[in-house]
Amino acid sequence: MTIRFFQRTSLALCAGLVFWSGSAAAVTLITDDEAKRPNDPQVTATRGITRGPSILFEPPATGPAPHAPFDFRVHFEAHGGATVDPAHIRIIYLKMPNVDLTERLRPYITAEGINMPAAQIPSGEHLFKIEVEDSDGRNGEATFTVKAAK
Repeated sequence: MTIRFFQRTSLALCAGLVFWSGSAAAVTLITDDEAKRPNDPQVTATRGITRGPSILFEPPATGPAPHAPFDFRVHFEAHGGATVDPAHIRIIYLKMPNVDLTERLRPYITAEGINMPAAQIPSGEHLFKIEVEDSDGRNGEATFTVKAAK
């Protein structure tokens, strides 16, 4: 009985170490093919007073280099006692046609935001739109650009 417990625990620990060590590898946020698509000409700025969640992109301190991993971080802030619902978050890369990145980023999404370590993007300017809904059904939306040096 003790040996079986030890074997199971050791196996779980080894599997966890393999998973943890693999999570440090760079992950593609935007592929080269997606970046080559034309920009979405329908992009418009959104403004207005809203009680919906706030969305704040945290740009890398030095700006990402092309194909060099950087931490892709976005913070969500709900208002009036509401919480952000991770099931109602949508991330769109604004190209023609648009690229829905939601499922690609799903493992990195929480109610507090998006934290994707070691994200990779091609060089150039990349425009994103994030749509968020809180527990009271209020919506928030933000558009931002990530520039990777050429």
